[in-house]
Amino acid sequence: MIKKELKKRINTSAFLFIITLCCIFINKFIFIISVFFISYLSYKESLLILHKISKKKFFNICVSIFYFFIIFAASSVGLYLIYGSVFFMYILLICMSSDIGGFFIGKAVGGKKLIKKISPNKTIAGSVGSFFFSIIPLLIFYFFNQNEYSLNITNLIFCLEVSLICQLGDLIISFFKRKAKIKDTGKILPGHGGILDRIDGIILVIPFIFISLIGISNYFDIWSNLIPYLMLSS
Repeated sequence: MIKKELKKRINTSAFLFIITLCCIFINKFIFIISVFFISYLSYKESLLILHKISKKKFFNICVSIFYFFIIFAASSVGLYLIYGSVFFMYILLICMSSDIGGFFIGKAVGGKKLIKKISPNKTIAGSVGSFFFSIIPLLIFYFFNQNEYSLNITNLIFCLEVSLICQLGDLIISFFKRKAKIKDTGKILPGHGGILDRIDGIILVIPFIFISLIGISNYFDIWSNLIPYLMLSS
């Protein structure tokens, strides 16, 4: 049973990776549409969780719309348009590598739980594995662009920072799922569960990186430049 679920997880991950590459590199408008589609699915799944925790449905809807469309979707589009498709893919690969490291090292080594009350399956060994695996994309990109992705302390810390935020995002979603008393956020992805089960770390990483790069004061002002750019490019 475990091997069957693992096979499903690997097959789904491979399929999602191919779809992700297509959405990022084929066309920027395909990318933007896909981001808002994913944000919509995440929004719907988040409401299923929040409505089980709180009866304030209007508040839940407002919070979900604000985060998934105003924060996450806007940050994704901004990061993509300003810093490029390659850098966006680089961020995603760090998140993916962090997840892979956490999953396989955690399963192989086991040991003491990270935060048992929030996520009983996550271990300290898995967390360490996530940090180590997060450096792999830097090593790969180094061979293609040694100037931009040099093996210096700044880039190494950046990978670890992304991994840390990714793990925090995972724990936050796990916390809400535990409060709502559900195992998965959905069933759309075989071996994973819902969209939020797969991108729980990414939805926190993308806004964090984008806002860190442009500054919180510029976050909303920057759209006055991006919107005309999109209209002229269409």
